[in-house]
Amino acid sequence: MTGIIPLYKGENITSFFAVSKVRRIVGEKKAGHTGTLDPNATGVLPVALGGATRFIELLPTHKKAYKATFKTGLRTDTLDIWGTVLETCEKKVTFGEVLKASENFIGEIMQLPPMYSALKKDGVRLYELARQGKEVERTPRKCEIYELILEEGENGEFSLYCECSAGTYIRTLISDIGDVLGTGATMTSLLRTYACGVDLKDCYTLEELTALQESGNIEKALISVDKLLECYPAVTVTEKQAVRFKNGGDLMSQRVKGLKSFGLYRVYGLNQFLGLGEFSEGSDSLKVKRVYNNL
Repeated sequence: MTGIIPLYKGENITSFFAVSKVRRIVGEKKAGHTGTLDPNATGVLPVALGGATRFIELLPTHKKAYKATFKTGLRTDTLDIWGTVLETCEKKVTFGEVLKASENFIGEIMQLPPMYSALKKDGVRLYELARQGKEVERTPRKCEIYELILEEGENGEFSLYCECSAGTYIRTLISDIGDVLGTGATMTSLLRTYACGVDLKDCYTLEELTALQESGNIEKALISVDKLLECYPAVTVTEKQAVRFKNGGDLMSQRVKGLKSFGLYRVYGLNQFLGLGEFSEGSDSLKVKRVYNNL
């Protein structure tokens, strides 16, 4: 089976465990996800199956969206409510103050990745080092906050909706807002609502996938690879060009209709999606980036 399963990951399971469950449900050996969600986080986790796994790194990641809740006056080692408390602050803040502090983080910002993250340092996951009580030097990374909407919640908590670039840590964003306030702030829940072209409303739980498989309707949950690659323009090639492309051969750019600006292209021929080609500056050909194999 080849395609993308739009999974809704529940609480208290790792992304790796969720992918393993999907793999067993559909009976597919090859599977992978498009971006780790923390065990306590929920929401969109696109799972690539079969030949779709070769396209994971090429899926659109320019925008992700999250809903989160947080409280001020608290700092933990993991930057969320499930970590060890490092510091508390009795100072009360108003919603207006929180809103004003958040305005510092709209647009391009620099973030220091948290120690409790899946990033690697010398081949070792940062969270593994953190669990050993080690803290290593990290380099701040550029990310972009496209939209940030805050609301006042109950019991002194606040909520936010954030659209951001890939690689943005919502825990860090909340912690940084807390630093501006002078009180600290800690995330209390996280829901990913959009990732890699998949919206939350289109996702299936593990239980729903199991029911679809048992009824013989699992294909209903499958999204085609090229559907999620629609951010790239499409070109259609001749039958001979299609054969050459599928065998890994470059195509002369002058002979490919619709080839204009430089970048990646969805390539179609023989009434099917063939894969992704790349037209680079200074090149006179459309080179094979990925060949699609429905196996």
